[in-house]
Amino acid sequence: MSMKFKTLLPIPKEIREEMPLSAEAAARKPAFDAQVADVLCGRDDRLLMIIGPCSADREDSVLDYVTRLAGLAERVRDKLVIVPRIYTNKPRTKGTGYKGLLHNPDPEGPSDLLAGVKAIRHMHLRVVEETGFFTADEMLYPTNYQYLIDVLSYIAVGARSVENQEHRLVASGVPMAVGMKNPTGGSTAVMLNSIYAAQQPQSFIFRNWEVETTGNPLAHAVLRGYVGLDGINYPNYHYEYLERLAERYMVDDFRNPAVIVDCNHDNSGKRPFEQVRICKEVLESMRRSEAIGGLVRGFMVESYIEDGNQGIDDGVYGKSITDPCLGWEKTERLVLDVAERL
Repeated sequence: MSMKFKTLLPIPKEIREEMPLSAEAAARKPAFDAQVADVLCGRDDRLLMIIGPCSADREDSVLDYVTRLAGLAERVRDKLVIVPRIYTNKPRTKGTGYKGLLHNPDPEGPSDLLAGVKAIRHMHLRVVEETGFFTADEMLYPTNYQYLIDVLSYIAVGARSVENQEHRLVASGVPMAVGMKNPTGGSTAVMLNSIYAAQQPQSFIFRNWEVETTGNPLAHAVLRGYVGLDGINYPNYHYEYLERLAERYMVDDFRNPAVIVDCNHDNSGKRPFEQVRICKEVLESMRRSEAIGGLVRGFMVESYIEDGNQGIDDGVYGKSITDPCLGWEKTERLVLDVAERL
């Protein structure tokens, strides 16, 4: 057993300088971030929709998808704030398989992290510069978000990471909204503890520096369902669960209590077409309960150009090579329907 040091990678500042965000785009970002913050804080009655492929695997098809999404976002701008999922690193339950664009800029090729760092930066930049969106990604590796700090408006801390101390502490210092998912085992207490920790000022070691944070008031809950001790998927978006969570969220001194419902993963049992029904059910729960309506601030949806998923070497344009997604036609109907119901 050993660890081999292969390649010294550029620090994030060097990558950002080599591949800069335009001054025009940088000037637009505070207003976009403010929209996200206003929804999460309840100052804006719109809902967030964090939507896009399970994994951002190919630049051409991802840009195609997000360009379509930009046109759709304009049609529903009075009801929804849309943030595209550009998820470039993927957690793997057993640690093997395709780990996202960061590891595999060529999904069929070997791991190449230097090329991967540049590939993820290039993809996010193109989305920002060509569509006007700023982006969402998962903070799988807490130190790596700085490669994208100037383009991200939303960060997710995944179900396998949310109990990790480093993820919680780094989340307390990032300058954008952070969604803390419930863990794979479903514990509400673990999720709420993670949110509380991320909202507090923290002191820790980060990239060989002693750092202090102010706490992140935009840390919030993301419900993605869970796997029970019997190995079966269980949802946590139903009315009764949301009602209980609203009560528990108010016990401790949380800032800006908010929930985003992840409509895929264990909530749908990875059946992507169920995301449509889940959105509708949650909207109905929000209508029936003032507490739920005041807590739920939006949805996560896994969506791409083509329905379903495929093997890495199948080569279908715009079809997920990780979890199955909702195709574009169904996505468009879903977004328009959610906006109409609001």
